Amino acid sequence: MAYNKPKPDDRSDNVEKLQSMIQNTIENMEEAEATMEFSTPEERANIEAKNERRRESIEGYRAEIKDEAAYSRKNQ
Repeated sequence: MAYNKPKPDDRSDNVEKLQSMIQNTIENMEEAEATMEFSTPEERANIEAKNERRRESIEGYRAEIKDEAAYSRKNQ
């Protein structure tokens, strides 16, 4: 039976990935808001709810970026 050794934790590009995720989420929010003009009231409510969840995700991503920055400073 082969022993599967876990890969080492490579956090070197996490900040860049998180920033990209934030940018993509913002773009999705903007596109959703643009479609609201042509939406029914129910669809509009769904879009607003989804964009609120996206805002919460962005806050989480930003908190992760701060964590990654602290980790990088600690390990330099």
